[in-house]
Amino acid sequence: MEIVWLCILAFMFVMYAILDGFDFGAGMLDLFLAKEEQESMLIKRSIGPFWDGNEVWLVASGGLLFMAFPKLYAAFFSGFYLPLMMVLWLIMGRGISLELRNQVDNSLWKALWDKLFGLSSLLLALIFGIAFGNVLRGVNLGGVENGVSLYESNFFFAPLWTDFVNPENPGVIDWFSLFIGLITVFTLMIHGGNWVILKIEGQFKTKIKRFIRKITVIVFLMMLLSFYFVHLVKPDIYSNFLENKFLLLLPLIGIIALLLNVIFQRAEKELAAFLCSSIFIAGMFTSALAGIFPSLLPSTNSINPDLTIYNVSASDYGLGVGLKWWIIGIILILAYSFMVHWMYRGKIANDKEIYKQYH
Repeated sequence: MEIVWLCILAFMFVMYAILDGFDFGAGMLDLFLAKEEQESMLIKRSIGPFWDGNEVWLVASGGLLFMAFPKLYAAFFSGFYLPLMMVLWLIMGRGISLELRNQVDNSLWKALWDKLFGLSSLLLALIFGIAFGNVLRGVNLGGVENGVSLYESNFFFAPLWTDFVNPENPGVIDWFSLFIGLITVFTLMIHGGNWVILKIEGQFKTKIKRFIRKITVIVFLMMLLSFYFVHLVKPDIYSNFLENKFLLLLPLIGIIALLLNVIFQRAEKELAAFLCSSIFIAGMFTSALAGIFPSLLPSTNSINPDLTIYNVSASDYGLGVGLKWWIIGIILILAYSFMVHWMYRGKIANDKEIYKQYH
């Protein structure tokens, strides 16, 4: 039952990364690429009907994590309390910026909320990536100092940063977690760009496509480096792949999808390009889970064991009851998501129409 729930949570978090990920990417494109009012409006209209519904996946994922693996949920909030509070405020900042931007017809007012929207999207992608880097690297469970645990074995405290390059005492932000965070930022830029291209019509798409091609090269090179860096901070990360060769398909499919993303964009196959960036996100996330399995949060000390799917899970009875309710809930979520995307299928913004509104 624990493996079933691991697969369910992986599915939920991947769906969140794919769906809200294109919102983050669109926000970053608004920050870096949108130089004119109509370009900014094209980006916002491309995500307008979807962004708030996409965040349901995060709420649902958090609730399921609490239900299925309560000790892991408690551990995350014990050690990552400050980053999680930052995430909460940034999510609110994104929502507020989208809702308040057009309430006052003033260029300074709109520019303020545009910057907040872009910066919130950038920092959210960065913080989520940094958090993921911490999960890959592991944390000091129990707060071991000089061979003695300061807390219970499933709790820890990680300052925002300590020594940036000291592997013995890393904070939430160190060189490795920041590197993973930057990969996340660039990946979601590509993903968000593919979404915006899919939903708009006009010349602005050409600018986004050129940007995506450049960023894809950066992400590809960073991914090659990441395979070495991950091994550097966690030497046994590839043991599961060596024992089960079929798992190598996960990163392989992901990397191929990243490269195909550019090919499909050049061929004007916009939906295929978006699906490729989605597959890349799913491939890399599941590859990381496969590498640390059965751990969910590795321990960096030898005193306290990793938090695994077996020592942090709820009872079999609770997992069984939760599975029944999850089936009902996921049907409702998928039905709602399908309805919204069906209602707003195809192109929903055109630069010529928006140009007329502002000239």
